[in-house]
Amino acid sequence: MTPTKRRVPTARLPRTTPQKGQAAAPSRPWVRWLKRIVLAGLLMAALGASALAAMFWMWSRDLDRDMRSDTLSIASMRNLEGYHPYQTTVIYDARGRRIGEIFEERRTVVPFERMPPQLIDAVVATEDATFWEHEGIDFMGIVRATIENVRSGEAKQGASTITQQVVKTFFLSPQKTIKRKVQEIILARRIEKQLTKQEILSLYLNQINFGHARYGVQEAARFYFGKDVDQLNLGEAAMLAGLPQSPSRLSPRSHPEAAKARQTHVLNRMAETGKITREQLKQWVNTPLTIVAEPPRAAGVGADWVELVRQDLTARYGKERLATLGASVTVTLDAKWQGAAEGALEAGLRAYDARQKLGVAVRKVKPAAIAAEVAKLTKKLAKVRELDPRNRYEAVVLEVHEDDNELVVDFGKGPASVLLGGAGDARYVPRGKDGKDVKVGQDGKPSPRFAVGDVIKIAKADVNEAREPKHAKALVQLAPGAQGAVVVIDNKTRKVRALVGGYDQVPGGFNRALQAKRQPGSSFKPFVYGAALEARRVTPASIVNDAPEVFDLWKPKNYDAAKFEGPVRLRYALAKSINTVAIRVCADITPAAIVDFAKRAGIVSELPLELSIALGSGEVTPLEIGNAMATIASLGAISPPQFIDKVNDEVVPPQAASQVLDASAAYVLLSMMQSVITEGTGTRAAKLGLPIAGKTGTSNDSRDAWFIAATPDYSFAVWVGYDNNRQLGSGEVGGVTAVPIFVEMVAAMKLAPKPFPRPVGVEEVRIDRVTGLLADPAAPVESVLSEVLWSAPRPSRQRRCQGRWT
Repeated sequence: MTPTKRRVPTARLPRTTPQKGQAAAPSRPWVRWLKRIVLAGLLMAALGASALAAMFWMWSRDLDRDMRSDTLSIASMRNLEGYHPYQTTVIYDARGRRIGEIFEERRTVVPFERMPPQLIDAVVATEDATFWEHEGIDFMGIVRATIENVRSGEAKQGASTITQQVVKTFFLSPQKTIKRKVQEIILARRIEKQLTKQEILSLYLNQINFGHARYGVQEAARFYFGKDVDQLNLGEAAMLAGLPQSPSRLSPRSHPEAAKARQTHVLNRMAETGKITREQLKQWVNTPLTIVAEPPRAAGVGADWVELVRQDLTARYGKERLATLGASVTVTLDAKWQGAAEGALEAGLRAYDARQKLGVAVRKVKPAAIAAEVAKLTKKLAKVRELDPRNRYEAVVLEVHEDDNELVVDFGKGPASVLLGGAGDARYVPRGKDGKDVKVGQDGKPSPRFAVGDVIKIAKADVNEAREPKHAKALVQLAPGAQGAVVVIDNKTRKVRALVGGYDQVPGGFNRALQAKRQPGSSFKPFVYGAALEARRVTPASIVNDAPEVFDLWKPKNYDAAKFEGPVRLRYALAKSINTVAIRVCADITPAAIVDFAKRAGIVSELPLELSIALGSGEVTPLEIGNAMATIASLGAISPPQFIDKVNDEVVPPQAASQVLDASAAYVLLSMMQSVITEGTGTRAAKLGLPIAGKTGTSNDSRDAWFIAATPDYSFAVWVGYDNNRQLGSGEVGGVTAVPIFVEMVAAMKLAPKPFPRPVGVEEVRIDRVTGLLADPAAPVESVLSEVLWSAPRPSRQRRCQGRWT
């Protein structure tokens, strides 16, 4: 029997995998969950990335639709060729002095090269320290800002780069949505590929708001420091760099302490980034922040010209282009003469107020008689329901409240307040007995202006007062004074050297020099006589009868209705502004001939084809009659008025003149108009000592007072009247109301005396004082006069006045 072998036990190694048919050992639960979480995370990350990519793709496609249409397009950004922001158009006078601006946003674009390095360093250090390294997005900055905001529990830091801020400013709406933020990131990357860093900075610094309606670094530098941006020092550059964070809160004008603190922060950032030394930091932190005085808000000399330039540029470039033009415009205005014209008009209108007793007591009533005076005014206005703004009314002062600068008056409709020193009393200037302005009494206190019982002139309140009445419910105002306009034109070039559209004119206001169509009255008579002279129907020596006559049921009168002088020479008739003579001449040559002459001279308004045209029954503006006067002074050569000399570097040439009037007739007419100054209605201008051809004018019922005039170099038009066409008042005629304005203005201009150039074909002859014919060589000196006439026909052969004239 074979013995059984003894089995020897052997050591077993642990199995890592089960054998066939053997059950697997159970795994630990946390391992299974870890695997699931990892897989889920990978899946979610993949889905998130896909969703994000899809979102970026979809919102990228929407960019062209969502971008603002009034800014740059991506395609136009190369070299900033599509950058046309709102800019300031600056207006300069003929001597290069800045007189006004036109703007939607006050901005002047300057190239990057003009921005000083310290300003660039300050902006980058403060707004975007990694600007020169990143590609539009500062991812590390986003992380830092997020951590800080989470840690502090509030949004203390932002992470927008300068490039992103350019995107916000130019392309996207201010809405804070995820879509907008994604589009901002996309556009920032695109812009970094399209533009250089310098171009991005240039866009940013020319576009952003620096407070007080100043946009871009150039306007900010001028507003705060009175200098161009390339002249800023380090402290000034640091202050400007800090403003964009909050222009209103950090303004050095309204919050100087906050502005200084912000400047210090900017300087510290520059030191931290190595752009300035510690010594520079200490120096500028310890240097007080100084700014220039804020420019005056109201326009000074030449307020009318801002609107003139606006209209001209709008006609040239269109309204939309004007807002982005940013031009430098040189106008024909001479600021010195403009100032003289404005000052003369103001003085003339205040003198008118004094003559008409506007703003002062007309008379006084004793206290015991006040009740009776009020009763009289009440009876006078019994049938008046509402005050007519064209009329003046008398009122009695019942109370004087000096502390409130207010009167209580009664004009027959119960108590009413008059506010002194406000909009309705802006022209009053106290005057002493010597006629000079006074502001205080002898005791050093304001002189009392009104007392109880004073009778004053009032009108319906039609101005916006800054304060409410305290002592009566109703409000009236002191009767307003007249308005006026002045025009000065260079005869040769037709450049308008001065133009004033009203008292205390403001830009955009009603410009009476251009827009007020008023009856010229007798200032139109030169066109009557000019037409007759040109037709050779008369000479200055022609004798015409000054006598009453009826024309088609119309019986014209002279200013002095009861006075007629009989046969007079035409020169004398023009000098004395005799109506009947002008109408007789008009009847002979026809109104159509006069209108034709006036139109050729430069009157563009419609004129009536009636005999009344001889007395100025049509309507004209001061500018057009002033330009027509320049045509006569230019011996018949016309061109339109010119207001602009240059736009940027492009010179605006004067339009070529056209000869439209007979030169010899124009010269003879100028000679006749000089008699207006030497012996007629304009003698107040004789004291200037200049050769002046002029004509006064007063329309029906003294509603308009005129003086048109010319020297060899310049022509002038002065008008005074009310906008509502009310009467100027007793004694107000062209020679009294308008001529003094002309005299004061021309005296300030300091013109040199020179004669009018005499054309070929005009000669000076001796005529008989009575007949107007050539004088006998042996005639005594006292019976002859010197006269200018064209060479042919001679006075001895001139046609005598028609029988119906005499």
